Amino acid sequence: MLPMRPSSARRVRLCLQASGLAVLGFALSLCPIALSSQAAWAADGTTESELQIDITRIGLGKEVVITKGKKEWFMRVEVTPENSVVVRQEKEGERYLLDESEMHDRAMTPAEVDAAITDFVNSVKTSQRVQ
Repeated sequence: MLPMRPSSARRVRLCLQASGLAVLGFALSLCPIALSSQAAWAADGTTESELQIDITRIGLGKEVVITKGKKEWFMRVEVTPENSVVVRQEKEGERYLLDESEMHDRAMTPAEVDAAITDFVNSVKTSQRVQ
């Protein structure tokens, strides 16, 4: 079973404080991902103040948190050698609007993980443009 997802910003700060330089090095290695995501949002005319996207690598998988005001979208792809689990959540304030998961009986490839994350981000982005 997947661990509960922590409160985004507060948990990141605690993790950085607890892990020190190792986490800082890891976070810095993710800078190109964050910068390319921000550039993609800006190219579409969506400002950073409207939507904020944070992508984190977790083992063989990834996690993405997108926020806009009180609304938050979350996706986690956890990959083990035996299987893959995908969790999607959407909440407004403390109320969950969507909370679903799916399990695959094989390990997803890195390309499949990236595609799943990209599709999720694009779906959120599209739904926000339509509104």
